Amino acid sequence: MAFRVLSIDGGGMRGIYTSTFLAEVEKAFAHKRSCVDGLDIGKAFQLIVGTSTGAIIGCGLAKGASPSTMAKLYKDHGPLIFPKKIPSSIGCDLAAQMLTRPRYLEQGDKAFRNALEDVFGEITLRHIWEDRHIALAIPAVNMSNFRSWVFKTPHDPGSNHRDDNYTLVDICLASSAAPLFRSLAAIDHPDNGNYDVFTDGGLWANNPVIVALAEALRMVPENEEEIDIFCLGSCGKPEGNIIKKDAVHRGLLEWKFGATVTNVSIAAQEYAFDMIASFLIPHFKKKIKITRFPADKIPGDMLQYLDLDETRAEGLEALIRQARSDANTCNSEIQRCSNDGLAIKDLFNIMPERQIITG
Repeated sequence: MAFRVLSIDGGGMRGIYTSTFLAEVEKAFAHKRSCVDGLDIGKAFQLIVGTSTGAIIGCGLAKGASPSTMAKLYKDHGPLIFPKKIPSSIGCDLAAQMLTRPRYLEQGDKAFRNALEDVFGEITLRHIWEDRHIALAIPAVNMSNFRSWVFKTPHDPGSNHRDDNYTLVDICLASSAAPLFRSLAAIDHPDNGNYDVFTDGGLWANNPVIVALAEALRMVPENEEEIDIFCLGSCGKPEGNIIKKDAVHRGLLEWKFGATVTNVSIAAQEYAFDMIASFLIPHFKKKIKITRFPADKIPGDMLQYLDLDETRAEGLEALIRQARSDANTCNSEIQRCSNDGLAIKDLFNIMPERQIITG
C-alpha cells in the first residue's frame, strides 16, 4: 500500500482555480461511483502539505470540507480580504496608498480571519491528527529570525508537540501573509502566552514538494511502503521577459513596487523544486513517484487575471472557467490511460465517500 501525499502550491486568489479544479475532478468520479454526497478527498492522503493559499485548501481538505466549499470562500470573501489592489502605475492611487494601505491591509486581515473562522472554527492541528488521522505540514517564515517554519500535526515526535494547539485559522493566516499583499500574521502561542510574527511560506516553499518529500521520508519506515506524491498547482502563467541590455536597470515602477517579484519567485520555485525532487528520487532506496495534476497552457487573455490579489468578478470567473477546462484535460488523461492519468484514477477510486454529519 502506498503512502499518499498531497502537495498544494501557493498563489493568492488563484486558490479559487485550485479548489474549483479539485471540485470538478471530484464531481466526475463521484458521479461514476454514484456517491451522492461526494468524495472525502482529504482522507485519501496520509499527509497534506500546502503553502499560502495551498495551506488554506489543504487544511480544508484535512478537515473534511469539500473543495467547492473552499472555492466559495474565495468567491464570497476575496473582495473583502483584498479590498485594494497594489498600484500598478504612478498616479493618484499610488499617492493615496502610500498613506492608506496599512488601513486596507488591516481591513483585509479582519475579513480573512472571519472567513477562515467560518470554515474552521476552533479546530487545532491536534484535532486534525486525532480525529482524522491526517498529517499536516504547513510552511511559513518566522519574522523574528527570518527562518523557515513548518507547522506540523503531532505525527512528528521530533516537534515535541510545539504546534499541537495552534488553530487551523492561525496557521493559515501565518502561511499566507504575503508581503505587500497582506498583513503580517501576529499569532499568539497557544501554550505560553507569547506570540510570533509570521510571513508567507511562499517566500521559500511556494511549491512545497520538497517539504512533502522530506516529511514523507521521515514518516514512512525504511523498506515498508512506496510514496506517491500528488502535486497541484494554482494556474501558473507562462513566465519570463525578453529584456534588452539597456533595460536592466529596473526601478520601482517596472517591478510594480515589488509586487512582480512575487510572481518571479512563484514561477522559479515551481520549476526548480519539481526538478530538484526528480533529481533526488533515484537516490532513495524507497520507490517514490511524483504526479503533477495536468493542466493546459493558459490563453493570453488570462494573463490580466493572475495577480495574487485579483478579485474582480470577471477575473474570478475566468479562473473558474480555466479550472473547469483543466479538469476536463485531467479527465482526458485518465481516459487515455496515461501514466499520470492512471495514478489519478487510482487515487480517486480509493477515496471514501464524504460523510455528511447532521443533527
